[in-house]
Amino acid sequence: MQHVAYFAFILIISNARRQRAIADKVRVNEEIRASEVRVVFPDGEHDILDVEEALDQARREQLDLVEIAPKANPPVCKIIDYGKYRYEQQKKEKEARKKQQQMELKEVRFRPRTDDHDYEFKTRHARGFLEDGNKVRAYVQFRGRDIIYKDQGMDLLKRFIEDLQDLAKIDQPPQMEGRRMTTILAPHKKK
Repeated sequence: MQHVAYFAFILIISNARRQRAIADKVRVNEEIRASEVRVVFPDGEHDILDVEEALDQARREQLDLVEIAPKANPPVCKIIDYGKYRYEQQKKEKEARKKQQQMELKEVRFRPRTDDHDYEFKTRHARGFLEDGNKVRAYVQFRGRDIIYKDQGMDLLKRFIEDLQDLAKIDQPPQMEGRRMTTILAPHKKK
């Protein structure tokens, strides 16, 4: 039960941090530090005003003065509903995160004298991983005296690369890392 409460607490903290990060990026109303700003009014008109005048204008329209481009000279502020603006920003960030492609690194392990059936079975799995858009690390594990069969391991990985060349490109060519020979294949980019 304690674990559930702990994870709920972490989730609440991460949501608060995300909202604070969005809020930290934008200055609102009295937080605006510049003495003069370019104000974009709700009807699309814009003018350069003192911050106090711009704040008065925003209060009259019962909206907020939100700094949109702080690095411009003078900084650009909009008279808008800040709550609605934050909601729109969060929505855009959520959409951007959805569109990001998550790529995982899947592993396929061989031995220097892996049988043909096992090789084909593992290659089929690797093909499925690549079709799902994941990278595949294939390695040949050398145990004990198997280390004398490095040439068989290299042949096995070359065959593996050749069998999957229609779906993948070599991200890392075969190389020895301690007692294992490793290669990484990445899926071709979809157009």
